[in-house]
Amino acid sequence: MKADRLLSILLFLQTRGRASAAELAERLEVSVRTIYRDVDALCAAGVPVWTERGRGGGIRLLPGFRTDVTGLTNDEARALFVLAAEGTHDALGLGEAIRSALRKVMAALPAPHRDDAERTSQRVLVDPVRWMHGGKADADLAELQRAVFTDRRLRLTYRSSSAREPRSYTVDPYGLVSKAGVWYLVADRDGEPRLFRSDRVQAATVTAEPVRRRPRQDLACVWAQLRDRVEKLPDEVTVRCRVRLDRTELLQRLFAANLVAPPTPAEGDPGWARVDLGLRSLTAVRALLCLGGAIEVISPPAARAELAAAAAEVVALYGASAPAAVDEVPVESPAHHDVPGRQGTAG
Repeated sequence: MKADRLLSILLFLQTRGRASAAELAERLEVSVRTIYRDVDALCAAGVPVWTERGRGGGIRLLPGFRTDVTGLTNDEARALFVLAAEGTHDALGLGEAIRSALRKVMAALPAPHRDDAERTSQRVLVDPVRWMHGGKADADLAELQRAVFTDRRLRLTYRSSSAREPRSYTVDPYGLVSKAGVWYLVADRDGEPRLFRSDRVQAATVTAEPVRRRPRQDLACVWAQLRDRVEKLPDEVTVRCRVRLDRTELLQRLFAANLVAPPTPAEGDPGWARVDLGLRSLTAVRALLCLGGAIEVISPPAARAELAAAAAEVVALYGASAPAAVDEVPVESPAHHDVPGRQGTAG
């Protein structure tokens, strides 16, 4: 533990040049006295580090001193080669940069760890994109990145999910977030936090005005607020259902975000399971029609009535007239067809 702590102090000073003993103690979760002992140990090992008293003082590293740190553990080396967000780097134009960086890390690794690191990169693949995500082209993030990294206000032409026509906004960006293969711009609009899906941005222009962020707010803080706003359903309706056991896995894939608890086999009802779903509204229960007769809503009665009404509409639509002749059915590209059971994305 002490060796790891000494290395952490060295790397931090190498990056920052100076730090107070209290700051290092807080970061490493030790006492200030322990930090001073560690500084003495670094000095004894020949590292040019010293302390200065008074205002503006602290623990300093000789300017220009660098160390080639290759003291990674085996697990640390493997972790670096599990690229959980490789597509993320490509979208930001950093795909070749991360691959080049990893080649350099591989060359610097202790020889005993290289085989495990390379094997990890070949045996573990993390794809961050959801199933049935569609064939949308990657959004051009260049202008959004420029606003984020230059701390400038951004003028957007944006089409929201609830509007037919795009609208123009001037926003104050905090940063970019990639979630489940979708990029979001986190920004304030008129002083209120907002999420903007990058694939709905039709035009973006960085202005000359400096960004106007709210005090004591950063990307992680604002993202947490917005994420909770999306995920926590204030008017959630709990719907109890019975579902066929051979369809529980499909149900959990399609309605993972709505599961109150995993399905459990129903006593006295062989071949069926009970499950509770949290829905935003009663009308959302209509999405269960994708499972046909493999699922039955038990309660509340209003949810059963809503589903029955939806089923009646389907019967009326398809039962009112004879099927059209084959040569009368319009032909569409397969890319235009929706996948049954596919859920929309909030935003």
